Amino acid sequence: FLCGVTTGKELAVMEGQNLTVPCLYEPQYASYVKYWCRGSMREFCSSLARTDNPRSANPAEDKVSIFDDPVQLVFSVTMNNLKEEDSGWYMCGVEIGGIWSADVVAFTNIKVIHGMSVVNSQLSGEEGSSVTVECIYSERYRQSEKKWCRSGDWSSCLLTSSEGSYDDTSVAISDDRTRTFTITLKKLEMKDTGWYWCSAGQQQIAVHVLVTPRPTTTAVSVTSPLTPSQSVAYLPPPKPNTKESWNSHSHILELLMVCASLILLVGLAILARKLWKLHKHDPPEMKARLNV
Repeated sequence: FLCGVTTGKELAVMEGQNLTVPCLYEPQYASYVKYWCRGSMREFCSSLARTDNPRSANPAEDKVSIFDDPVQLVFSVTMNNLKEEDSGWYMCGVEIGGIWSADVVAFTNIKVIHGMSVVNSQLSGEEGSSVTVECIYSERYRQSEKKWCRSGDWSSCLLTSSEGSYDDTSVAISDDRTRTFTITLKKLEMKDTGWYWCSAGQQQIAVHVLVTPRPTTTAVSVTSPLTPSQSVAYLPPPKPNTKESWNSHSHILELLMVCASLILLVGLAILARKLWKLHKHDPPEMKARLNV
């Protein structure tokens, strides 16, 4: 439920940056003129932009521009390149136009600050990889010296050159000279874990970097389930036939043949002896028959 028009109560923006303020309104005001003005009182508000009086064909060129979207029931105001003196109270308004009906409005307080901020103050990266830190500074520090230092060790500070850059095997720094300088830590080592400072002029902000160990790879054996046709018993693979194995096999065959020959000779000797004994003890009648 909207009370005519609503917007954020308090907004903060870094000096030199742009700010877009959305102002939402109720459906019955879709066709009305919208405006943006500066002041904390409706009666003494200095008009800065109106939807019925566009300032230029390119809103980016204007200090203040306004755009109405009646489908989404919101009009937005963009203020470019804000200075510290732009801080103060502003008002979203819908112009009713009647003598007895007041405009519907909503107030917001904008604070333009100077200093530094960081996109992400807690970074982590795997050992051997790289991480990038984005440090944002306000307009007054565009020409200031930029530094990247390890906390507690000011001798470790790395400075940008006159071209706004620095590069070595482990760190690269680049300053776009508008509002951001980036620091890339390359080929991370475990000893790189810790707190750092990125600074512009006298302004500085803390960043923590965490380096995680590189994962170790281990071989994992994967076995497929046995099918009914497969045997549960494990059979080792056959050894390849080599010259030495063939020689050992031939020696074994020779020994077997010698043993078989000896057994055969012994058997024949035993058989001959038994036949001789039988012949020796045969009765005379059997001998006579044999001699016939």
